[in-house]
Amino acid sequence: MPRVGYLGPAGTNSEVAALRAFPGAEHVPYPTITAVARAIEAGELDAGVAPIENSLQGSVTETVDLLIRDDALAIAGELVLPIEHCLMAKPGTARASITVIYSHPQSLGQCRRYLEAHFPDARTEASLSNAEAVATAMRLEGAAAIGPARAAEIYGAEILERAIEDSRVNKTRFVVLAREGAPPTGRDKTSIAFAVAHDRPGTLVSVLHEFADRQINLTKIESRPSGEELGVYIFLIDLEGHREDPLVAQALAAVREQAQFFRIFGSYPAEA
Repeated sequence: MPRVGYLGPAGTNSEVAALRAFPGAEHVPYPTITAVARAIEAGELDAGVAPIENSLQGSVTETVDLLIRDDALAIAGELVLPIEHCLMAKPGTARASITVIYSHPQSLGQCRRYLEAHFPDARTEASLSNAEAVATAMRLEGAAAIGPARAAEIYGAEILERAIEDSRVNKTRFVVLAREGAPPTGRDKTSIAFAVAHDRPGTLVSVLHEFADRQINLTKIESRPSGEELGVYIFLIDLEGHREDPLVAQALAAVREQAQFFRIFGSYPAEA
C-alpha cells in the first residue's frame, strides 16, 4: 500500500485531494508542505499531495518555492478540486459573540469580502491549516474557523454558514509530488522554471518564441522574485505536452541554452 503525505491534520482540503487522488493509499498528515517534501526525499513517503495554485488567490508560494529550490522533487500528477469554505464554531456559538476567526491565509483571502461584510469587527488569525484552525476554534469561546465541511465532521464543529467563498468558481489545483515525474500518456503537461538575463531587451520574448514556433501551447505563465536582487524574476510555465515529446524536448533544450537558471518540475498527465 503506498504512503501518501498531505498538509494535515485530518480535515484539510489537502486531505480531501489526497483521498481523491490515491483512494487506496495510507494517508499521512504532516504539519507543513515542506515537511511532506522532506519525507518524500527521505523515502518515508511514496508521494505527497500539495496545493500549488488557487483560482482566486493565485500561486501557493510554499509549494512553488520548494520546486524551484529542490531538484530532488518532481510533479507527477495534478488534481483540480472545487473549494467550498464553511464558517464553523463550537456548537451553540452565537454569530454575534464571534470576535476572532481562524483559518489558513489562503482561505482567509478567498473569503475576504464575506468577512468584511459580515464580521467587520472580528480579527482574523492565520493558522498552518484549516483543520488546525477548526481545532483551535473548538477550544476557545468567541472563536470561529473557516474550513471544509469534512473538518466540522472530524472535530465536532457546528457549521454556521456554507459556501462563504467570494466566488462560486473557487478552485484549487493540487499537484502530486514524487521523486520523479510520470511517463507519457498522450495527454500531458510539463511544468518548468527559468530565469533569463534581465538587463537585455528581448530575452523573455526569445524564450517564448521557442514554444510558439513549434506550436506548443502554454497554459500558464507567471513570475516569482528570485530572492537574489530586486527586479530579478524566475518565470514559471506550464505547457501542453511531455518532456519526451520530440518538439517539446527541442523547445526545452533551446530554452536551457538561453537561461541563466533552468529547471523542469516534471511531466505528468493533464487533469481531464
